Amino acid sequence: MNKPSDKVLQSFGVEKARLEPLGTGLMNETWLVTMPEGEHLVLQRLHSVFPAGINQDINAVTHHLSTKGLSTPRILPTLKGSLNEEDQGVWRMMTYIDGVSRDAIENAEQAKQAGALLARFHHAVSDLDYNFRNARLGVHDTARHIDTLKNALISYKNHPHFEKIKTLSEEVLNLVDELPALPELADRIVHGDPKISNVIFDSKTDEAICLIDLDTLTRMPVILELGDAMRSWCNLSTEDDLNSTFSLKIFRAAVEGYGQCVPNFLHEKEWRGIPDATLTITVELAARFCTDALVENYFRWNPHLFQSCSEHNQVRTNGQLSMARSIWAQYQSMHEIVEKTFNA
Repeated sequence: MNKPSDKVLQSFGVEKARLEPLGTGLMNETWLVTMPEGEHLVLQRLHSVFPAGINQDINAVTHHLSTKGLSTPRILPTLKGSLNEEDQGVWRMMTYIDGVSRDAIENAEQAKQAGALLARFHHAVSDLDYNFRNARLGVHDTARHIDTLKNALISYKNHPHFEKIKTLSEEVLNLVDELPALPELADRIVHGDPKISNVIFDSKTDEAICLIDLDTLTRMPVILELGDAMRSWCNLSTEDDLNSTFSLKIFRAAVEGYGQCVPNFLHEKEWRGIPDATLTITVELAARFCTDALVENYFRWNPHLFQSCSEHNQVRTNGQLSMARSIWAQYQSMHEIVEKTFNA
């Protein structure tokens, strides 16, 4: 990760600040900026998949969240008033939210806090009338992701790990055939990537206080967001664990946190669809990881732990397959939990 140029630093007026890498994310390059007077800021170079206009989306939503009293990072303009600076990529400066970010949930109370935070977020933006510049249409179009995997299996037969990846893909596609149909639902504004590392907890009270990494803001059925959240939160290890399992205890706490924080916010078809969406998003992500094990052009990978992008994504695929099997084993109990929480 190369430090930002003098041009970038000068455009934000932070050329005298101290910079150090921040976080464990594999998309944007992120730096903690410490000003001479001690103030902390966050400087990011956006991944190439994100257009510069995405900063206008973030600015609109975070302004709305602020008016509702929610803690949220805010974009700080350049000295010339722009929301970003371009120099070998798109750079932006944001306020720093002091707290703790985790790669995995440690206990049920954290899950309940995360569920309540996501409920507050969804409720706060439910009345925002805004057209997203980066709409991210079809981000959870499961059928499209499956077709992409099938096409990759045809186009990348010369990949050195093809036989191993083909075996993985066969298990993914077998699970796809068993997925329940999700209900037709209206779109809501959502975060778009509610994995647990995007939840900031208070370092003293462990209250979930803020959602970060807002490049994924969009509109889609809220059960897809909740399914993605439960897939992430209920995995007590990480996406790099070959033997990931689904924690029913964490699921119960997260669902209760969401449902009790903003009662009657979700429609019945939405809350009943949470277990189905959790399974669907898990299998969908397995398909996406499996595809990139062949194509190797989307997900960033960790060269400190793996020999190649393909190897990292094969491990990620196995992890999601393990999660899917664990979800199936507890599927009925998940439905009983949402029924008890939302239909009490």
